[in-house]
Amino acid sequence: MTPAARVQAAIELLDAILDSARQAGPAADTIVTRYFKERRYAGSKDRRAVRELVYRAIRRSGDRPRSGRAAMLGVAGEDEALAALFDGSAHGPGAIEEGEDRAPWGPAPEWLRTRFDPLLDDVEVAALLERAPLDLRVNTLKGSVEEAAEAFPGAVSTVLSPVGLRLPEAVQVEENPAFARGLVEVQDEGSQLIALACGARPGQLVIDLCAGGGGKTLALGAEMANEGRLIASDADRGRLSRLPPRLGRSGLTIVETRLINPGREVDDLHAFRTEADVVLVDAPCSGTGTWRRNPETRWRLTPERLQRLLKTQAHLLDVATEFLKPGGVLVYAVCSLLKEEGRDQAEALAKRCSALVWEDVPISGGRAAGPGRLLSPAHDGTDGFFIARWRAPC
Repeated sequence: MTPAARVQAAIELLDAILDSARQAGPAADTIVTRYFKERRYAGSKDRRAVRELVYRAIRRSGDRPRSGRAAMLGVAGEDEALAALFDGSAHGPGAIEEGEDRAPWGPAPEWLRTRFDPLLDDVEVAALLERAPLDLRVNTLKGSVEEAAEAFPGAVSTVLSPVGLRLPEAVQVEENPAFARGLVEVQDEGSQLIALACGARPGQLVIDLCAGGGGKTLALGAEMANEGRLIASDADRGRLSRLPPRLGRSGLTIVETRLINPGREVDDLHAFRTEADVVLVDAPCSGTGTWRRNPETRWRLTPERLQRLLKTQAHLLDVATEFLKPGGVLVYAVCSLLKEEGRDQAEALAKRCSALVWEDVPISGGRAAGPGRLLSPAHDGTDGFFIARWRAPC
């Protein structure tokens, strides 16, 4: 592919990604992979260059651009060499016309800018679009952090998580024998801290109410030393189906998966009412704390979708209280840095359930944010999370 043809390919991909965002379709990575499967003539250098252009455009546009060309013209406005490739050549983009629409720069959609937690300034919001590191959680059921570090040359221990490693770029984790035998799992350091905040111990009954693909379930099971009972529930069959293969690698035998129905969680898990030592609510959220990994999700979020998420979060918190035994611990977490999804939800729960006793979150890092703690890329080097913790009265 010529350099100009690479730019045109990026524009076509951006159009597909924008259309998918409008219709809640496949994610950008899926679209890019599918695009090149259908174009075998594109070599590895072409694929790498086009992907880089696509994500440059996605990262700089907080509001959803009108078109892929507008998104790429926004990048070209900051890069003379790229602008010169809009030359109308064969397979390349047409020449730039005077007054043509260009996507403006911005880290967040305009309607969201005032909704971040007050701890975050403009610099911290912009940091949500920097490239994310690659972190591993060491499965202590299978070996030590030192053993895992030897398997990944260049890995360094994470600052906040005692079971984390941070890798240099371009490491093929799944091709490493240490991954195949379950010694490590890919997991951001902040996500590891959520599991550690639960304080799960061997022999307990622990419920991961929104388990999804099971990343935090696996971490909780390791903290429990594979002793006790760990319930991994979710309303999404597809996400929950990804957990069994991971369990097989991990060596965990205490996990029970439960598919639950939205609105009927208490009935579907009735056997555990007032029985749980720990309930983790890692609730569905806007994902603003993971923009550096999935920047196009900014284009998918709408005020209406945010309102639906807020209702779901409040409902799940109320559900979780039904399962706590006297003295049991409730942990609420979202990968969001929006005030409404973080400290506002936690404060509202404290008013609805005044008997719950607030506890400081027992993790390193983060900052106090109302009744919880806030982790952010700029402050902690992790994805963005809000975490809060309460204990039921004895």
